Amino acid sequence: MIRSAAPGAILGLALLLAACAGTPRAASGPEGVAPNANPDAEQVMVMLPPAPPFLWSRMTGELEQTYGMRTIYSWTLASLGEQCVVFEVPRGRTARDLVRRLSSDHRVGSVQTIETFRTEAGGPWNDPYAHLQHSAQTLRLEGAHRWSTGKGVRVAVVDTGVDLDHPDLRGRIAIAQNFVDRGEQTFTTDVHGTAVAGLIAATANNEVGIVGVAPGAEIWALKACWQHPPGSREAVCNSYTLAKAVDFAIVKAVHVLNFSLAGPPDPLLSRLLQTALSRGMIVVAAEGADAGRSFPASLQGVIGILGSDDLKGGLRTPAGSKPRSTLAAPAVDILTTVPRGSYDFFSGSSLATAQVSGLAALLLEKNPQLTPAQLAGLIQKTARPITSTGNPHVVSQVDACAAVASLVGEGCG
Repeated sequence: MIRSAAPGAILGLALLLAACAGTPRAASGPEGVAPNANPDAEQVMVMLPPAPPFLWSRMTGELEQTYGMRTIYSWTLASLGEQCVVFEVPRGRTARDLVRRLSSDHRVGSVQTIETFRTEAGGPWNDPYAHLQHSAQTLRLEGAHRWSTGKGVRVAVVDTGVDLDHPDLRGRIAIAQNFVDRGEQTFTTDVHGTAVAGLIAATANNEVGIVGVAPGAEIWALKACWQHPPGSREAVCNSYTLAKAVDFAIVKAVHVLNFSLAGPPDPLLSRLLQTALSRGMIVVAAEGADAGRSFPASLQGVIGILGSDDLKGGLRTPAGSKPRSTLAAPAVDILTTVPRGSYDFFSGSSLATAQVSGLAALLLEKNPQLTPAQLAGLIQKTARPITSTGNPHVVSQVDACAAVASLVGEGCG
């Protein structure tokens, strides 16, 4: 681990608690439980269609009595105009059996089990560690930064918390919002979100650390995941913590949504992300280890990203996997920020995804009118084919300089 020469004091930026209409109706557990350790088996999530709040309250009570359930959480998803209610599954029942029964109830708009998602971790600048950033050279960031730094573009990092006072992230975090029960307790010491935020927007030319792909972008740190086990690089999230974060991002009209995570297909998150895409938001997500756990990268319109080994050439994919994504970015031994003013190396498609979200910010600065399809097409068109053993698709390595150059009518040289 490399420690910064100027770690600084902890920033006095207050963490905003989740702005959900509705509060928990049961005792909350410790962070990472949110509120229990096995939500997929013990809870179901019900969406109530648009209606006045008093009708939502009445329908919730009726559903509790009809099915013997207990309400855990309820809140309004403003972007959909619907009420989301998480119920505890009664003893002797299974979540999937309850979903089957509730799906035919006329009061229910939709119902689903709660899924679990996991993070996918594994020259021109005076920043002292920039020469260790081989991925910056592979992406040709020096050339891209001649024309764009992502200034004014809002990038939502839907992840764990972020070290708000890291020397390379001071002034880069515009919003810090928590959607995890008691998540504010570890927000500024969370590892994965800090690493992702640094890759996207670490300050350039501050004589400290590294340089981000889009050092002029605004990071919105939306904590929907928690470190598991505590203090580790690994993190998990679930359907409703992610839903609350995405809803917040849609309502606030961020420009780019970064998901350095993957999990199984999720109906509610699919609807929310389709809403985001329909409003012109760019969604970038990590390709999972297998096809059944590559959501949201697998969703139509989302830019799915594979990890590449740019030092050895080729892809960094598990043996026997057949990913659907056709874009890749460096994902092996990537130097980035970690809490307490430090730096360390990470590997995984989480890091590749963050770099492509940064590239999206560079492109949006030059042309804010790019649609999700246009931006994805531009990145694909300017990427360079790489070896893709075992992949049925032609996979290409993103090229930041070529992509930005295509917008400004210049050449990378």
